[in-house]
Amino acid sequence: MAKTSVRVRRIYDDVQADDGTRILVDRLWPRGMSKAAAHLDEWCKQIAPSPELREWYQHDPALLPEFTERYQLELQAPERAEALEQLRTLAKSGTLTLLTATRVPEISHARVLADLLRA
Repeated sequence: MAKTSVRVRRIYDDVQADDGTRILVDRLWPRGMSKAAAHLDEWCKQIAPSPELREWYQHDPALLPEFTERYQLELQAPERAEALEQLRTLAKSGTLTLLTATRVPEISHARVLADLLRA
């Protein structure tokens, strides 16, 4: 069985030939990015954290463990669980690149998603 390849990148980064399927996982469209320049295969905004959770977290590295727990609970809601399953299916079929406008993707919800998809 092939190992799942899931990447996390900023949507503002240049497109790479080996990105595979490119999915935007933010609720809001990135500022200054045209749909053509994004080179997306899909925009999966329903998988993003709730506005309340996102505002509470504010990408504070000290809150990452609690944010991860809270976000994983949110991912159990039916609409989000279905979207997560669709991402799992895509990840099994080839390289999947999760895109976010977050300045530091390493502490973003996209990283939490990537870790779940790799597990």
